[in-house]
Amino acid sequence: MEQGIPPSHDRGLMRALTGMLEDSHLVAFEDIPSLVDRHKRDAGFAEVGIYLADLQQSVLRRLYGPGGDDAQPEELKIDTTLAGLALQEVRTLRSVTEGDAPDQWWVPVLDGTERLGVLHMTPTSEGDDIEERMRHIASLIALIVVSKRSFSDCHARLVRSREMNVAAEMQWNLMPPLTFATPAVTIGAVLEPAYEIGGDAFDYSTSGSMAHVSVFDAMGHDVSAGLTANLAVAACRNHRRQGMSLARNSEAIERVLIEEFGRGDRFVTAIIGDLDLSTGLFTWVNRGHHAPVLIRHGRWTSTLDCPPAHPMGLDLGLPVVQCREQLEPGDRILLYTDGITEMRSPDSGEFGLGRFVEFMIKQNAAGLPVPETLRRLIRTVLEYHDNRLHDDASVLLVEWHGNAHEKLSP
Repeated sequence: MEQGIPPSHDRGLMRALTGMLEDSHLVAFEDIPSLVDRHKRDAGFAEVGIYLADLQQSVLRRLYGPGGDDAQPEELKIDTTLAGLALQEVRTLRSVTEGDAPDQWWVPVLDGTERLGVLHMTPTSEGDDIEERMRHIASLIALIVVSKRSFSDCHARLVRSREMNVAAEMQWNLMPPLTFATPAVTIGAVLEPAYEIGGDAFDYSTSGSMAHVSVFDAMGHDVSAGLTANLAVAACRNHRRQGMSLARNSEAIERVLIEEFGRGDRFVTAIIGDLDLSTGLFTWVNRGHHAPVLIRHGRWTSTLDCPPAHPMGLDLGLPVVQCREQLEPGDRILLYTDGITEMRSPDSGEFGLGRFVEFMIKQNAAGLPVPETLRRLIRTVLEYHDNRLHDDASVLLVEWHGNAHEKLSP
């Protein structure tokens, strides 16, 4: 081969990736399969099927193009299929076929660390670079899916297994993705009941070397609770972007709630915190909420106690105290709402803080990615309560990698 001229399959892959990227600008979400079909042969694949995880990450549902069977999309269970295992463990898996039929591959589709789904890929030929080629295609498809999904009802229908109430519709459109990572930090979240979530909400953001994290729990479990939580999160973001301290921000949130709903009529508990990604210093305020849990060296170290002020909206005049904790690399902080620990099962009582933390420690020891740990947690909580939750249950997990980040995969 002449030096400087790439192999033909490399040229084909480049042609496919370039073509998909150029064509994607005028493609709607439901046209993504057709876009991929136009370029898959250049990349060396006979089939590229796109499966996206549902809202609760229980099943993978096939994305069809126009004219496909969107009414009854093909489903693959995440807990019992090879495709689901590829998503759980975030690794490419091969299904060997008999005879001369080509092998089948299942390839995770990731946006950063957010697990969108998997690709079902059938190569026309294989080589040493087959997995690299599949990862390149999966990465580009992930970017296209994320760029189109936010304004697509087709995406919303595909990832929902049943009808969603109005409060949940507000909450899911308010909050950031369930997973986020940089070399310094990983953030993951879960919320249930996914289709009836009312007053729970979480938020996170980054600015330079600072990461903001917060969890909110509004009184009630209805549209009013959703409106209250929405207003609290929006106010928190607005004041944060004006440079307010955590204490001042929480006080300003309370003023907004009182101006809108009146004193004591609607209230919100919250943990609002900032993590300095360069030093690991975690600073937070507690507005009538459960104390965060710190997991260090794979075991439950402590709860992060801080004198709590009153819930925002009650205007009781309690001082807002800003507390600090120095983290070590690998530390995990758990922020959660009472639906995780205090909801009672008729047969077994409360799930409890001890059972909650023990579960998280065991999953951490198993080396599972943060999103998979949280997916298994919420399924365990649901099973404990016979798949019926009467209160919102939410968890936000923050892991600081510190100076060990170069050794860690987000």
